[in-house]
Amino acid sequence: MQIFSLLADGIWVALQPGNLLFAGIGVLLGTLVGILPGISPSLTVALLLPVTFKLDPTGSIIMFAGIYFGSMYGSSTTAILINTPGEAASIATAIEGYKMARNGRGGPALATAAIGSFVAGTIATIGLAVLAPTIVEIAVQFGPWDYFALMAVAFVTVSATFGNSALRGLTSLALGLFLGLVGIDKLTGQARLTFGIPALMDGVSITTLAVGLFAMGEALYVACRFKGQEEHIEPVRGSLWMTLNDWKASWKAWIRGTLLGFPIGALPAGGAEVPTLLSYSLERKLAKDPAEFGNGAIAGVAGPEAANNASATGTLVPLLALGLPTSATAAMMLAGFQQYGLVPGPLLFATNPEMVWGLIASFFVGNLMLLVLNLPLVGLWVKLLAIPQAWLYAGILVFASMGTLAANPSVVELTMLVVFGVVGFLMRCWDYPVAPMIVGLILGPMAESQFRRALQVSLGDHLVFFKHPFSATLIGIAVLALMAPLVFKGLRRFQGDDV
Repeated sequence: MQIFSLLADGIWVALQPGNLLFAGIGVLLGTLVGILPGISPSLTVALLLPVTFKLDPTGSIIMFAGIYFGSMYGSSTTAILINTPGEAASIATAIEGYKMARNGRGGPALATAAIGSFVAGTIATIGLAVLAPTIVEIAVQFGPWDYFALMAVAFVTVSATFGNSALRGLTSLALGLFLGLVGIDKLTGQARLTFGIPALMDGVSITTLAVGLFAMGEALYVACRFKGQEEHIEPVRGSLWMTLNDWKASWKAWIRGTLLGFPIGALPAGGAEVPTLLSYSLERKLAKDPAEFGNGAIAGVAGPEAANNASATGTLVPLLALGLPTSATAAMMLAGFQQYGLVPGPLLFATNPEMVWGLIASFFVGNLMLLVLNLPLVGLWVKLLAIPQAWLYAGILVFASMGTLAANPSVVELTMLVVFGVVGFLMRCWDYPVAPMIVGLILGPMAESQFRRALQVSLGDHLVFFKHPFSATLIGIAVLALMAPLVFKGLRRFQGDDV
């Protein structure tokens, strides 16, 4: 019952006029960036970090969450109308959605995506409200050795989840951990890796790194690959309304997609790509007429879209309860928390309950806003697809530079922004994921602090991490997660040699 009381208080916070405005701006911006090909929600949050530096923390975090959910819906629009998923999680949606649009049923495809996102988001938010406090109660009993082991698991899983190579992910993570060492050592008070530059005494700004890697790096990468070809937009023909048969085919798919997406998204190595593809495969197997799939089956849109949105909500369980990001956008939201001196995790529920529960309650509000706003605005979103990419990314470069300078007017800061932008561009060219680098900078100092605390408490005994069952188990999981890809790769080579 206490959860419902806290959630009621959170709804009161979420319904404050200022927070409603932030939520509305967030879902609109999120839908916009989800629709515009190549612009990710993590890029958008990175751009807004310096702009929101002096704004209300609760409203800003609510806006970031709105951008996250809005982008999940918006990416389905491009997947359906131009066969170009705005996010990797919308690949499954494009398979059947574009076929529906080609058959003159783009309206029902967009409608089932919107309603499925609302249903999944609502159910998953209830799951978040119930599950997060339970995890917090367990996490409150953690010692410093447990926290360090948990972060070790996060480092390995994040490195393996983002990108196609665990080694490249670990390399990106190592760069972030190195940057986390820059600045004043909190234990000894000595300057580390500052090279005599006073501006580096406070360490590398998360905002500058995020804007450089995501915004400038992405803009440069898109510019070097731009060929001037226009996308073919499939017009929305006929009514947006779903028929009775569409409803019958969709509602079970929405529920199944939600039940797949939320738990997988809540896992430390979750992500939205796996549950959406699983949902598509499940709907195809359960279909009464499998021949419909590949020709525009509405269940093939409804299930993956529900899984997509439920997974997005699921990623906020480890973020809020443990402070662990499991997606690029969650990593940027973690940077947003840190920008205001807030550390997601068990203590946040105790020190800032109004903000946490206001944020959770805002998910209900944001999902309702998405449903009410986006169905009538489909025509407007389609027109936005015609904006030239050259204009978009030129604006992003200008906005990134101005935002960073407004937050911290310094030649050193601007230089670091450009350097990080070039690094982000090169990492994309060589297929290195950029999200682990952000995670390394954010979680690295926290992991170092917990490691040192554990050694202080144990009087320098390095075996303390293996003497406690929970930390020993987590370290074992981290080692297995690190070694498993290498073992499987070796087995495949061995089998290939035998053949």
